Amino acid sequence: MARKISDSTVRRLSRYLRRLRTLDRQELKVVSSRELAESTGTTAAQVRKDLSHFGSFGKRGQGYAVTDLRVQLEEILGLTRRWRVAVLGVGRIGSALLGYGFFTQRGFDVVAAFDTDRSMIGRDVAGVRVQPLKELETTFAEQEISIAIIATPVEAAQKAADRAVRAGAQAILNFAPIKLRMSPGVAVREMDVTLSLEGRCYLVTEAGAATDVKEGSRSTARFVA
Repeated sequence: MARKISDSTVRRLSRYLRRLRTLDRQELKVVSSRELAESTGTTAAQVRKDLSHFGSFGKRGQGYAVTDLRVQLEEILGLTRRWRVAVLGVGRIGSALLGYGFFTQRGFDVVAAFDTDRSMIGRDVAGVRVQPLKELETTFAEQEISIAIIATPVEAAQKAADRAVRAGAQAILNFAPIKLRMSPGVAVREMDVTLSLEGRCYLVTEAGAATDVKEGSRSTARFVA
């Protein structure tokens, strides 16, 4: 039976891996859970708990062997192979994603891009030729694409995602501001920038309100005194 690992745990594992890769390049041999936690914004206890989902790592009082843990996290996250990716929708967001060089460095090869805009079809964007949607199924099969990035307008996102899945996509990264309805077997990650900004605004507003209350209390205290 497959283990139920939360999204937040997987994201932390990715942060640990990013840090381990840096330490490995610096030829550091051992890292403690505390050092790994401090560099990734969590706690040593959380690091140990996250890793415990997948087995026993390191030795108590001695830390983790950097290279060994890096290799094991790459295996856990499925990063021992390269993944082929397609971008659906080559507007501003799609074009920016096609030009994002870190995909290749992290093992993701963006090999195809699709759009319905006739003025975009045939263009070369960051080394990838924009294709019409009628070529999607054939291209997914030929290129063995397993991940689709949705960067279409909101009204086209669900149909684009459905079509990508029918063509063989097993995972969807969705930048359209809509929650996609996908079958349970498809891994979906929503990247709604507007919702994230709204959440940050709430935190800033709450922090400002707390400061106003504190300042008001101080003023009242001075007046009473």
